[in-house]
Amino acid sequence: MRLLYTLAWWLALPLVLARLWLRGRQEPGYRQHWGERLGFYGRRPAPVPPTIWLHAVSVGETRAAEPLIDALLAEWPACRIVLTHMTPTGRATGKSLFAKHGARLVQSYLPYDTGTMPASFIRHFAPRICILMETEVWPNLIHQCNRHGVPVVLANARLSQRSLGKAQRLGKLIGDAARGITLVAAQTQDDAQRVRQLGVPDVVVTGSIKFDVVVPDAALATGAWLRGAIGARPVLLCASTREGEEPLILDAWLRASLPAGALLLIVPRHPQRFDEVEKMVLAHGLAVQRRSSLTGDGVVAAGTQVLLGDTMGEMFAYYAACDCAFVGGSLLPLGGQNLIEPAALGKPVLIGPHTFNFALVTEQAIAAGGAALVADADALMTQASALLRDPARLAAMGAKALAFAAQHRGATPRTIAAIKPLLP
Repeated sequence: MRLLYTLAWWLALPLVLARLWLRGRQEPGYRQHWGERLGFYGRRPAPVPPTIWLHAVSVGETRAAEPLIDALLAEWPACRIVLTHMTPTGRATGKSLFAKHGARLVQSYLPYDTGTMPASFIRHFAPRICILMETEVWPNLIHQCNRHGVPVVLANARLSQRSLGKAQRLGKLIGDAARGITLVAAQTQDDAQRVRQLGVPDVVVTGSIKFDVVVPDAALATGAWLRGAIGARPVLLCASTREGEEPLILDAWLRASLPAGALLLIVPRHPQRFDEVEKMVLAHGLAVQRRSSLTGDGVVAAGTQVLLGDTMGEMFAYYAACDCAFVGGSLLPLGGQNLIEPAALGKPVLIGPHTFNFALVTEQAIAAGGAALVADADALMTQASALLRDPARLAAMGAKALAFAAQHRGATPRTIAAIKPLLP
Protein backbone atom coordinates (compact mmCIF):
# COMPACT_ATOMS: atom_id res chain seq x y z
CA MET A 1 0.00 0.00 0.00
CA ARG A 2 2.79 2.43 0.84
CA LEU A 3 4.50 1.72 -2.49
CA LEU A 4 1.26 2.52 -4.33
CA TYR A 5 0.89 5.66 -2.22
CA THR A 6 4.45 6.69 -3.13
CA LEU A 7 3.83 6.07 -6.82
CA ALA A 8 0.67 8.19 -6.61
CA TRP A 9 2.71 11.01 -5.08
CA TRP A 10 5.27 10.93 -7.90
CA LEU A 11 2.55 10.82 -10.58
CA ALA A 12 0.69 13.71 -8.94
CA LEU A 13 3.80 15.84 -8.33
CA PRO A 14 3.56 17.87 -11.59
CA LEU A 15 -0.05 18.73 -10.73
CA VAL A 16 0.92 19.56 -7.14
CA LEU A 17 3.61 21.96 -8.34
CA ALA A 18 1.24 23.51 -10.90
CA ARG A 19 -1.30 24.11 -8.16
CA LEU A 20 1.42 25.62 -5.99
CA TRP A 21 2.32 28.03 -8.79
CA LEU A 22 -1.32 28.98 -9.36
CA ARG A 23 -1.88 29.61 -5.65
CA GLY A 24 1.13 31.88 -5.79
CA ARG A 25 -0.86 34.35 -7.88
CA GLN A 26 -2.84 35.30 -4.79
CA GLU A 27 -0.25 34.41 -2.15
CA PRO A 28 3.33 34.89 -3.45
CA GLY A 29 4.77 32.80 -0.62
CA TYR A 30 3.66 29.68 -2.45
CA ARG A 31 6.25 30.43 -5.15
CA GLN A 32 9.14 30.60 -2.70
CA HIS A 33 11.41 27.93 -1.16
CA TRP A 34 10.43 25.17 -3.58
CA GLY A 35 13.75 23.46 -2.96
CA GLU A 36 12.71 22.78 0.63
CA ARG A 37 9.43 21.21 -0.48
CA LEU A 38 11.38 18.94 -2.87
CA GLY A 39 14.05 17.93 -0.35
CA PHE A 40 16.94 20.09 -1.63
CA TYR A 41 18.86 21.77 1.18
CA GLY A 42 22.42 22.33 0.02
CA ARG A 43 25.45 21.58 2.13
CA ARG A 44 24.83 20.84 5.81
CA PRO A 45 26.68 23.19 8.14
CA ALA A 46 29.10 21.63 10.60
CA PRO A 47 28.88 21.10 13.45
CA VAL A 48 25.11 20.58 13.61
CA PRO A 49 23.56 21.26 17.05
CA PRO A 50 21.24 18.61 18.48
CA THR A 51 17.96 19.12 16.64
CA ILE A 52 14.31 18.75 17.58
CA TRP A 53 12.02 18.65 14.56
CA LEU A 54 8.51 20.03 15.07
CA HIS A 55 5.93 20.20 12.30
CA ALA A 56 3.03 22.69 12.45
CA VAL A 57 1.15 22.70 9.17
CA SER A 58 -0.38 26.19 9.16
CA VAL A 59 -1.35 29.19 11.29
CA GLY A 60 -3.51 27.43 13.89
CA GLU A 61 -1.04 24.65 14.60
CA THR A 62 1.88 27.12 14.68
CA ARG A 63 0.19 29.33 17.23
CA ALA A 64 -0.86 26.29 19.25
CA ALA A 65 2.75 25.07 19.27
CA GLU A 66 4.10 28.24 20.91
CA PRO A 67 3.95 27.03 24.55
CA LEU A 68 5.47 23.67 23.56
CA ILE A 69 8.30 25.24 21.54
CA ASP A 70 9.16 27.61 24.39
CA ALA A 71 9.14 24.68 26.84
CA LEU A 72 11.26 22.43 24.58
CA LEU A 73 13.95 25.08 24.20
CA ALA A 74 13.96 25.72 27.95
CA GLU A 75 14.12 22.01 28.82
CA TRP A 76 16.88 21.20 26.29
CA PRO A 77 19.05 24.35 26.18
CA ALA A 78 21.70 22.72 23.95
CA CYS A 79 19.15 21.94 21.23
CA ARG A 80 17.71 23.88 18.36
CA ILE A 81 14.30 23.41 16.76
CA VAL A 82 13.64 22.97 13.06
CA LEU A 83 10.04 24.11 12.58
CA THR A 84 8.34 22.95 9.38
CA HIS A 85 5.14 24.16 7.75
CA MET A 86 3.00 23.52 4.69
CA THR A 87 1.65 27.05 4.12
CA PRO A 88 3.24 30.51 3.74
CA THR A 89 0.86 31.89 6.37
CA GLY A 90 2.04 29.26 8.84
CA ARG A 91 5.65 30.14 8.07
CA ALA A 92 4.99 33.87 8.46
CA THR A 93 3.24 33.25 11.77
CA GLY A 94 6.20 31.19 12.98
CA LYS A 95 8.64 33.91 11.96
CA SER A 96 6.64 36.47 13.93
CA LEU A 97 6.16 34.31 17.03
CA PHE A 98 9.64 32.83 17.31
CA ALA A 99 12.01 35.57 16.22
CA LYS A 100 12.73 35.88 19.95
CA HIS A 101 14.62 32.56 19.82
CA GLY A 102 17.08 33.71 17.15
CA ALA A 103 19.27 30.99 15.65
CA ARG A 104 17.83 28.37 18.01
CA LEU A 105 14.80 28.06 15.74
CA VAL A 106 15.11 27.36 12.00
CA GLN A 107 12.14 27.28 9.63
CA SER A 108 11.55 25.16 6.54
CA TYR A 109 8.71 23.77 4.48
CA LEU A 110 7.85 20.13 5.02
CA PRO A 111 9.09 18.06 2.05
CA TYR A 112 6.48 16.27 0.00
CA ASP A 113 5.79 12.75 1.20
CA THR A 114 7.46 10.90 -1.67
CA GLY A 115 9.82 8.85 0.47
CA THR A 116 13.10 10.21 -0.85
CA MET A 117 12.27 13.80 0.06
CA PRO A 118 11.60 13.15 3.78
CA ALA A 119 14.75 11.01 3.82
CA SER A 120 16.73 13.93 2.42
CA PHE A 121 15.30 16.20 5.12
CA ILE A 122 16.29 13.75 7.86
CA ARG A 123 19.83 13.33 6.51
CA HIS A 124 20.30 17.10 6.27
CA PHE A 125 18.89 18.21 9.64
CA ALA A 126 19.67 15.00 11.61
CA PRO A 127 16.73 15.41 14.05
CA ARG A 128 16.78 13.46 17.31
CA ILE A 129 13.00 13.43 17.47
CA CYS A 130 10.08 14.32 15.19
CA ILE A 131 7.06 16.01 16.79
CA LEU A 132 3.95 16.34 14.63
CA MET A 133 1.22 18.67 15.82
CA GLU A 134 -2.42 17.58 16.14
CA THR A 135 -3.46 15.47 13.13
CA GLU A 136 -0.47 15.24 10.80
CA VAL A 137 0.18 11.62 9.75
CA TRP A 138 2.39 11.16 6.68
CA PRO A 139 3.14 7.49 5.89
CA ASN A 140 6.50 7.96 4.14
CA LEU A 141 7.69 10.56 6.62
CA ILE A 142 6.95 8.20 9.50
CA HIS A 143 8.55 5.27 7.64
CA GLN A 144 11.74 7.26 7.04
CA CYS A 145 11.86 8.37 10.67
CA ASN A 146 11.57 4.70 11.74
CA ARG A 147 14.25 3.73 9.24
CA HIS A 148 16.66 6.41 10.54
CA GLY A 149 15.92 5.74 14.22
CA VAL A 150 14.05 9.01 14.82
CA PRO A 151 11.19 8.69 17.39
CA VAL A 152 7.89 10.12 16.17
CA VAL A 153 5.53 11.94 18.55
CA LEU A 154 2.05 13.16 17.68
CA ALA A 155 1.52 16.03 20.13
CA ASN A 156 -1.70 17.82 21.07
CA ALA A 157 -3.36 15.07 19.06
CA ARG A 158 -7.02 15.20 18.15
CA LEU A 159 -9.00 12.76 16.04
CA SER A 160 -12.70 13.19 15.39
CA GLN A 161 -15.00 10.25 14.71
CA ARG A 162 -15.28 11.46 11.13
CA SER A 163 -11.48 11.54 10.69
CA LEU A 164 -11.19 8.09 12.26
CA GLY A 165 -13.63 6.72 9.69
CA LYS A 166 -11.64 8.27 6.84
CA ALA A 167 -8.39 6.85 8.22
CA GLN A 168 -9.84 3.38 8.64
CA ARG A 169 -10.98 3.38 5.02
CA LEU A 170 -7.32 3.76 4.02
CA GLY A 171 -6.64 0.45 5.76
CA LYS A 172 -3.08 -0.84 5.91
CA LEU A 173 -1.50 2.42 4.71
CA ILE A 174 -2.63 4.38 7.77
CA GLY A 175 -2.43 1.32 10.04
CA ASP A 176 1.27 0.88 9.29
CA ALA A 177 1.88 4.61 9.74
CA ALA A 178 0.03 4.62 13.07
CA ARG A 179 2.08 1.68 14.36
CA GLY A 180 5.20 3.63 13.39
CA ILE A 181 4.32 6.48 15.76
CA THR A 182 6.31 6.13 18.97
CA LEU A 183 4.02 8.19 21.21
CA VAL A 184 0.74 10.07 20.94
CA ALA A 185 -0.04 12.83 23.45
CA ALA A 186 -3.80 13.18 23.01
CA GLN A 187 -5.97 16.13 23.98
CA THR A 188 -8.83 14.07 25.44
CA GLN A 189 -9.77 10.55 26.45
CA ASP A 190 -12.05 10.33 23.40
CA ASP A 191 -9.19 11.37 21.11
CA ALA A 192 -6.95 8.79 22.78
CA GLN A 193 -9.50 6.02 22.35
CA ARG A 194 -9.92 6.76 18.65
CA VAL A 195 -6.14 6.95 18.11
CA ARG A 196 -5.71 3.55 19.77
CA GLN A 197 -8.18 2.11 17.27
CA LEU A 198 -5.68 2.97 14.53
CA GLY A 199 -3.04 0.80 16.21
CA VAL A 200 -0.75 3.34 17.90
CA PRO A 201 1.11 1.41 20.63
CA ASP A 202 1.62 4.19 23.20
CA VAL A 203 -1.05 6.83 23.85
CA VAL A 204 -1.26 9.21 26.81
CA VAL A 205 -3.76 11.98 27.57
CA THR A 206 -2.11 15.33 28.24
CA GLY A 207 -4.86 17.86 27.49
CA SER A 208 -4.79 20.67 24.96
CA ILE A 209 -1.64 22.78 24.73
CA LYS A 210 -3.79 25.59 23.36
CA PHE A 211 -4.95 26.33 26.90
CA ASP A 212 -1.35 27.16 27.83
CA VAL A 213 -1.01 29.98 25.34
CA VAL A 214 0.26 33.24 26.84
CA VAL A 215 -1.24 36.40 25.39
CA PRO A 216 1.68 38.65 24.37
CA ASP A 217 1.81 42.08 25.97
CA ALA A 218 2.32 43.58 22.50
CA ALA A 219 -0.95 42.03 21.32
CA LEU A 220 -2.79 43.49 24.30
CA ALA A 221 -1.29 46.89 23.56
CA THR A 222 -2.32 46.67 19.90
CA GLY A 223 -5.79 45.58 20.97
CA ALA A 224 -6.10 48.54 23.32
CA TRP A 225 -4.97 50.89 20.55
CA LEU A 226 -7.46 49.35 18.11
CA ARG A 227 -10.24 49.66 20.66
CA GLY A 228 -9.32 53.31 21.04
CA ALA A 229 -9.54 53.76 17.29
CA ILE A 230 -13.01 52.20 17.31
CA GLY A 231 -14.26 54.14 20.31
CA ALA A 232 -17.19 53.23 22.57
CA ARG A 233 -19.19 51.43 19.87
CA PRO A 234 -20.34 47.85 20.59
CA VAL A 235 -18.13 45.42 18.65
CA LEU A 236 -18.99 41.94 17.42
CA LEU A 237 -15.95 40.08 16.12
CA CYS A 238 -16.43 37.27 13.59
CA ALA A 239 -13.04 35.57 13.69
CA SER A 240 -11.43 33.06 11.33
CA THR A 241 -14.39 33.08 8.97
CA ARG A 242 -14.29 30.63 6.07
CA GLU A 243 -15.53 30.78 2.50
CA GLY A 244 -19.32 30.79 2.40
CA GLU A 245 -19.75 32.12 5.94
CA GLU A 246 -19.32 35.83 5.27
CA PRO A 247 -22.45 36.14 3.06
CA LEU A 248 -24.50 34.45 5.78
CA ILE A 249 -23.08 36.80 8.41
CA LEU A 250 -23.56 39.95 6.31
CA ASP A 251 -27.13 39.04 5.35
CA ALA A 252 -27.99 38.38 9.00
CA TRP A 253 -26.28 41.62 10.07
CA LEU A 254 -28.53 43.59 7.71
CA ARG A 255 -31.66 41.84 9.07
CA ALA A 256 -30.71 42.14 12.73
CA SER A 257 -31.80 44.71 15.27
CA LEU A 258 -28.47 45.62 16.87
CA PRO A 259 -27.53 48.32 19.37
CA ALA A 260 -27.00 51.78 17.89
CA GLY A 261 -23.55 52.20 16.39
CA ALA A 262 -22.67 48.50 16.52
CA LEU A 263 -19.57 47.57 14.51
CA LEU A 264 -18.98 44.25 12.78
CA LEU A 265 -15.32 43.23 12.80
CA ILE A 266 -14.64 40.42 10.31
CA VAL A 267 -11.30 38.57 10.16
CA PRO A 268 -11.19 35.96 7.36
CA ARG A 269 -9.06 32.94 8.18
CA HIS A 270 -7.15 33.00 4.89
CA PRO A 271 -5.34 36.21 3.87
CA GLN A 272 -5.78 35.57 0.14
CA ARG A 273 -9.51 36.23 0.69
CA PHE A 274 -9.16 39.72 2.20
CA ASP A 275 -9.92 41.53 -1.09
CA GLU A 276 -12.77 39.13 -1.90
CA VAL A 277 -14.43 39.74 1.46
CA GLU A 278 -14.07 43.51 1.12
CA LYS A 279 -15.90 43.36 -2.24
CA MET A 280 -18.56 41.20 -0.62
CA VAL A 281 -19.13 43.77 2.13
CA LEU A 282 -19.44 46.57 -0.42
CA ALA A 283 -21.85 44.48 -2.50
CA HIS A 284 -24.08 44.29 0.58
CA GLY A 285 -24.18 48.09 0.67
CA LEU A 286 -22.17 48.35 3.89
CA ALA A 287 -19.44 50.90 4.55
CA VAL A 288 -16.13 49.15 5.19
CA GLN A 289 -12.69 50.09 6.45
CA ARG A 290 -9.59 47.88 6.47
CA ARG A 291 -7.47 47.44 9.58
CA SER A 292 -4.34 48.01 7.46
CA SER A 293 -5.57 51.55 6.71
CA LEU A 294 -5.44 52.44 10.40
CA THR A 295 -2.02 53.79 11.29
CA GLY A 296 -0.79 56.18 13.95
CA ASP A 297 -3.74 58.22 15.13
CA GLY A 298 -6.14 56.67 12.60
CA VAL A 299 -9.70 56.13 13.72
CA VAL A 300 -12.60 53.99 12.56
CA ALA A 301 -15.00 56.44 10.96
CA ALA A 302 -18.38 56.88 12.60
CA GLY A 303 -20.09 55.78 9.39
CA THR A 304 -18.08 52.58 9.07
CA GLN A 305 -20.29 49.53 9.57
CA VAL A 306 -17.72 46.79 8.95
CA LEU A 307 -14.06 46.75 9.91
CA LEU A 308 -12.10 44.17 7.90
CA GLY A 309 -9.23 42.56 9.81
CA ASP A 310 -6.72 42.22 6.97
CA THR A 311 -3.49 41.78 8.90
CA MET A 312 -1.54 38.70 9.92
CA GLY A 313 -0.49 37.83 13.47
CA GLU A 314 -3.01 40.11 15.19
CA MET A 315 -5.79 37.71 16.17
CA PHE A 316 -5.17 38.24 19.88
CA ALA A 317 -5.39 42.00 19.28
CA TYR A 318 -8.71 41.59 17.48
CA TYR A 319 -10.05 39.50 20.35
CA ALA A 320 -8.81 42.09 22.85
CA ALA A 321 -10.59 44.88 20.95
CA CYS A 322 -14.03 43.25 20.72
CA ASP A 323 -16.93 42.90 23.15
CA CYS A 324 -17.95 39.40 22.11
CA ALA A 325 -16.56 36.97 19.56
CA PHE A 326 -17.98 34.47 17.10
CA VAL A 327 -15.51 31.75 16.10
CA GLY A 328 -15.78 30.87 12.42
CA GLY A 329 -15.64 27.61 10.51
CA SER A 330 -18.72 26.56 12.46
CA LEU A 331 -21.72 27.97 10.56
CA LEU A 332 -20.98 25.52 7.73
CA PRO A 333 -19.82 21.89 8.13
CA LEU A 334 -16.14 22.81 8.33
CA GLY A 335 -15.41 21.58 11.85
CA GLY A 336 -14.95 24.88 13.68
CA GLN A 337 -11.86 26.66 14.99
CA ASN A 338 -10.13 27.18 18.31
CA LEU A 339 -12.31 29.01 20.85
CA ILE A 340 -9.68 28.94 23.59
CA GLU A 341 -8.04 32.22 22.53
CA PRO A 342 -11.08 34.47 23.04
CA ALA A 343 -11.88 32.61 26.26
CA ALA A 344 -8.33 33.26 27.51
CA LEU A 345 -9.01 36.97 27.00
CA GLY A 346 -12.27 36.82 28.92
CA LYS A 347 -14.52 37.33 25.91
CA PRO A 348 -17.96 35.73 25.59
CA VAL A 349 -17.78 33.17 22.77
CA LEU A 350 -20.48 32.37 20.22
CA ILE A 351 -20.04 29.33 18.00
CA GLY A 352 -22.05 27.63 15.27
CA PRO A 353 -23.35 24.05 15.20
CA HIS A 354 -20.48 22.48 13.20
CA THR A 355 -17.67 21.95 15.72
CA PHE A 356 -16.62 18.34 15.15
CA ASN A 357 -12.90 19.26 15.16
CA PHE A 358 -13.26 20.82 18.62
CA ALA A 359 -16.29 18.95 19.96
CA LEU A 360 -15.25 18.36 23.57
CA VAL A 361 -13.69 21.76 24.22
CA THR A 362 -16.81 23.39 22.76
CA GLU A 363 -19.09 21.31 24.99
CA GLN A 364 -16.95 22.14 28.03
CA ALA A 365 -16.94 25.88 27.29
CA ILE A 366 -20.72 25.89 26.87
CA ALA A 367 -21.19 23.89 30.08
CA ALA A 368 -18.95 26.37 31.90
CA GLY A 369 -21.13 29.26 30.72
CA GLY A 370 -18.35 30.96 28.76
CA ALA A 371 -19.70 30.06 25.31
CA ALA A 372 -23.07 29.72 23.62
CA LEU A 373 -24.12 27.64 20.63
CA VAL A 374 -25.96 29.40 17.80
CA ALA A 375 -27.93 27.46 15.18
CA ASP A 376 -27.32 29.83 12.27
CA ALA A 377 -26.28 33.37 11.36
CA ASP A 378 -29.61 34.90 12.44
CA ALA A 379 -29.33 33.22 15.84
CA LEU A 380 -25.77 34.54 16.04
CA MET A 381 -26.99 38.11 15.60
CA THR A 382 -29.83 37.60 18.08
CA GLN A 383 -27.42 36.32 20.75
CA ALA A 384 -24.83 39.00 20.01
CA SER A 385 -27.44 41.76 20.16
CA ALA A 386 -28.72 40.51 23.54
CA LEU A 387 -25.18 40.43 24.94
CA LEU A 388 -24.20 43.83 23.57
CA ARG A 389 -27.34 45.37 25.10
CA ASP A 390 -26.67 43.86 28.55
CA PRO A 391 -23.25 44.85 29.97
CA ALA A 392 -23.77 42.83 33.16
CA ARG A 393 -24.54 39.63 31.24
CA LEU A 394 -21.64 40.32 28.86
CA ALA A 395 -19.21 40.72 31.77
CA ALA A 396 -20.50 37.61 33.59
CA MET A 397 -20.16 35.41 30.50
CA GLY A 398 -16.68 36.80 29.83
CA ALA A 399 -15.61 36.00 33.39
CA LYS A 400 -16.85 32.42 32.99
CA ALA A 401 -14.93 32.09 29.72
CA LEU A 402 -11.75 33.27 31.43
CA ALA A 403 -12.24 30.84 34.33
CA PHE A 404 -12.83 27.98 31.89
CA ALA A 405 -9.57 28.72 30.05
CA ALA A 406 -7.59 28.97 33.29
CA GLN A 407 -9.01 25.69 34.63
CA HIS A 408 -7.65 23.59 31.76
CA ARG A 409 -4.04 24.78 31.66
CA GLY A 410 -1.11 22.41 32.18
CA ALA A 411 -0.91 20.29 29.02
CA THR A 412 2.54 21.59 28.10
CA PRO A 413 4.44 20.27 31.15
CA ARG A 414 2.58 16.96 30.83
CA THR A 415 3.64 16.72 27.18
CA ILE A 416 7.27 17.53 28.06
CA ALA A 417 7.22 14.82 30.73
CA ALA A 418 5.95 12.29 28.17
CA ILE A 419 8.63 13.25 25.65
CA LYS A 420 11.57 13.18 28.12
CA PRO A 421 12.24 9.40 27.90
CA LEU A 422 12.55 9.74 24.12
CA LEU A 423 14.94 12.69 24.18
CA PRO A 424 17.62 12.22 26.84
